[in-house]
Amino acid sequence: MMLAVARLNAFYGQAHILFDVAFEAAKGEVVVLLGRNGAGKSTTLKSIIGLVRAASGEIAFEGEAIGGLAPHAICRRGIGYVPEERRIFTDLTVMENLEVGRRPPRPGAPTWTPERLFALFPNLAEMRGRRGGMMSGGEQQMLTIARTLMGNPALLLLDEPSEGLAPVIVQQMARAIRALKDEGLTVVLSEQNLRFADAVGDRAYIIEKGRIRYHGAMTELARSDEVRAAYLTI
Repeated sequence: MMLAVARLNAFYGQAHILFDVAFEAAKGEVVVLLGRNGAGKSTTLKSIIGLVRAASGEIAFEGEAIGGLAPHAICRRGIGYVPEERRIFTDLTVMENLEVGRRPPRPGAPTWTPERLFALFPNLAEMRGRRGGMMSGGEQQMLTIARTLMGNPALLLLDEPSEGLAPVIVQQMARAIRALKDEGLTVVLSEQNLRFADAVGDRAYIIEKGRIRYHGAMTELARSDEVRAAYLTI
């Protein structure tokens, strides 16, 4: 198993946010964490990457425990993280942003170069010399993912990748995630957009108020009006 999370509990101060969260992702699989805003999806990803220290539970990556490690140490193990806030270097060009993320090839993981990433995100190929601050939100999202891929991760964590993007960019993002799956990359993403999740995901876990309430194949979830009404409608 590429990623295994068990009995994960996390707090913000005195507030208990995650309650015994558990899920798995196999190599080459796209797993979607679905739920309403504030359900705990982002906190789950931040706990995996080490930005939120888990109070208890187990997080294993490729069979090795990573709970308690610093974020940079987790990244070096082969996990890439794309935050919802994007956080590109606005004063650097596209090429310079990519170079910041460059890491040596990693055994068992796809190896990325700028040219391969420009094929994945054609929009970026047309603006190699443009500064990040002069790009649209969708272009910045593509750049953030591309910069993370330059680290050649085996597992990619994406926090709300379709949030606030124009429909045409959302379609391009879905195609890119499916291409990453074809490369053998494991992807875990948090998402509120069920249509986007259905376009890219293999399996889904629904989080409500910090607890896993549903787990199943995306095809099963798409057919279950009852589950969607209970946990995903606003």
